[in-house]
Amino acid sequence: MTTGYLLWCDDEIELLRAHIIFLQKKGYEVVTVSNGTDAIEQCRQHTFDLVLLDEMMPGLTGLETLQQIKEIQPATPVVMVTKSEEENIMDQAIGSKIADYLIKPVNPSQILLTLKKNIHKKQIVTEVTQTGYQQNFQNIAMQIMDSQSTDDWKDVYRRLVHWELELSSTDSNMTEMLEMQKEEANNGFAKFIRRNYMDWVKPGVTERPLLSPDIFKRKVFPLLNDNQKVFLIVIDNFRYDQWRVLSQEIGDMFDIDEDMYMSILPTATQYARNAIFSGLMPEQIEKMFPDLWVDEDDEEGKNLNEEPLVRTQIERYRRHDTFSYHKINDSVGADRLLERLNELMKNDLNVVVVNFIDMLSHARTESKMVRELANNESAYRSITLSWFRHSVMADLLKALAQKDCKIILTTDHGSIRASKPVKIIGDRNTNTNRRYKLGKNLNCQSKDVFVIKNPHEAQLPAPNISTSYVFATGSTFFAYPNNYNYYVSYYKDTFQHGGISMEEMLIPLITLSSRKRLPSNALRTWATAKCSPFMARWVLVRQHS
Repeated sequence: MTTGYLLWCDDEIELLRAHIIFLQKKGYEVVTVSNGTDAIEQCRQHTFDLVLLDEMMPGLTGLETLQQIKEIQPATPVVMVTKSEEENIMDQAIGSKIADYLIKPVNPSQILLTLKKNIHKKQIVTEVTQTGYQQNFQNIAMQIMDSQSTDDWKDVYRRLVHWELELSSTDSNMTEMLEMQKEEANNGFAKFIRRNYMDWVKPGVTERPLLSPDIFKRKVFPLLNDNQKVFLIVIDNFRYDQWRVLSQEIGDMFDIDEDMYMSILPTATQYARNAIFSGLMPEQIEKMFPDLWVDEDDEEGKNLNEEPLVRTQIERYRRHDTFSYHKINDSVGADRLLERLNELMKNDLNVVVVNFIDMLSHARTESKMVRELANNESAYRSITLSWFRHSVMADLLKALAQKDCKIILTTDHGSIRASKPVKIIGDRNTNTNRRYKLGKNLNCQSKDVFVIKNPHEAQLPAPNISTSYVFATGSTFFAYPNNYNYYVSYYKDTFQHGGISMEEMLIPLITLSSRKRLPSNALRTWATAKCSPFMARWVLVRQHS
């Protein structure tokens, strides 16, 4: 079986016979030519897995040959092999998107390494990743069983997200096993919430995990007390796995302090985000600021009073912080915010709400086309990443990276892909959310729910004396017996929120600080210690230029 189909172009090809025999013994089929013209002709006739190309040849140079090969086979990796270490040659080779750069004399192990990196990387990564998850599977299972605290569950969720991202980047067939383990973890997490949640939200309780109403008091105000300019960016419906993907895009701009906090129930904007901005539980908002609270059955938008809620919290703590509030629903609003950035830096606090991911989640439910585009968790993350790369959000963070300020990046709740329908019966005034219900005479036979019969104990509004709340757990969602099949087919495998799961409740709380650039001597030390000789020279040359 052929390991790979190679083209090696070198004007001294006969001197490389030992290397070619070595590769042939490893299972590679090697076509050899001695000049650029023949190499181009071979590329017209055959598709190669990789091309090894000498830079200094009579006639067409390696760089000239490279350009024409890329026109014929743009996806084929080309490795430049040369005696030259001149900066301009490196520039041109890297600019032409070479796969690797080898300095003569090369040894067989160097060549074999570059072949593995460029031809077999995906296969090797898949095998190593699968082995890694298999080895960790039992440890994670034991950790799920032993988790007794919020920190324990955070760690479980981090590990599961890590392996989810690792496996999704490969052709692994173990994603189903991971999904089963995530389901097991969410079942355990739901039991943990049932045991502890009501104790956390009792009036006057201070010893509890960081919850939605605590964000300003414990995260925002301390930074303001240190005379820091703070940007609080709340991305609606933003999950931890989505953050892990986005973090790779901004890691070179910021020092990142990564944490999670616990969203209150229901994990929905009306409750969780208003709790963040007010510093109060929903029932407290309703009693203290009835004009700022909107009931479930009201047609008015549920998140229209966020700016005055922020003001009430600042005033309640007798602070004098200047602040601004901005809600970004489209690119026009984002552009306006970016244009005003210098002006906003005069404020102590700037609050920015970004709605794209929540809009995507709801659009996926309503639109067949969007559902196809985001047909699984990996695709959902991919769309999130694509949005970030091409949105003003990326421009905003780049601009803030140049400012002397702190950025708190967070969300109000996450979402989960709901796949298991649960029948529930309620009156006509029962709310429409698929992951939680409140109303009179709610009847659900499933054990996969969390019931709060007395909303006042959970500091939740109760429109009627007999109102109760029922929360879906794991990947379940509520459907009415009437038109049951229609609701199930319509909402199955859609992203929903409002209930109890790690994805909805354990959500990112990230503090970003502008990264200080290394001075030249520090950069030299780092490059020498961390990079290959070629890359070290490259880094230092670019720094000097």
